Amino acid sequence: MSTFMPKADEIERKWYVIDAADKPLGRVATEVATLLRGKHKPIFMPNTDCGDFVIVINTDKVVLTGNKLEKKSYYHHSGYIGNLKEVKYGTLMKDKSDFVMQLAVKRMLPDTTLGRKQLTRCKIYKNAEHKHEAQKPEAWEF
Repeated sequence: MSTFMPKADEIERKWYVIDAADKPLGRVATEVATLLRGKHKPIFMPNTDCGDFVIVINTDKVVLTGNKLEKKSYYHHSGYIGNLKEVKYGTLMKDKSDFVMQLAVKRMLPDTTLGRKQLTRCKIYKNAEHKHEAQKPEAWEF
């Protein structure tokens, strides 16, 4: 019995829409990462790119549980000595909720060229409007 290896032309990619309104950030991010990697498909191989396209809408209405809005912080460094920046998630959720979702999904994908390629298929929007109606996306419920 031989092992099935999906080829690039055998993989068919679907479009899915996930509504993030009133759902926890981590739960939505895990579903998005699963769809992007293709782990929901029977042909999943960890070394091949067999995932789908995902559209995430309503990231302004996503929920952070507990006291994460006040206590959790996002850190980034400019590259200069002493320039470690800290931003609370409460501020980030007001200003850049789409960036928060992208960051959560990015950290759930592998840190390889494959993971970076998979992240390009994730389209994130703050409100309910998106420009991908022509692809006829299906709603993904969880």
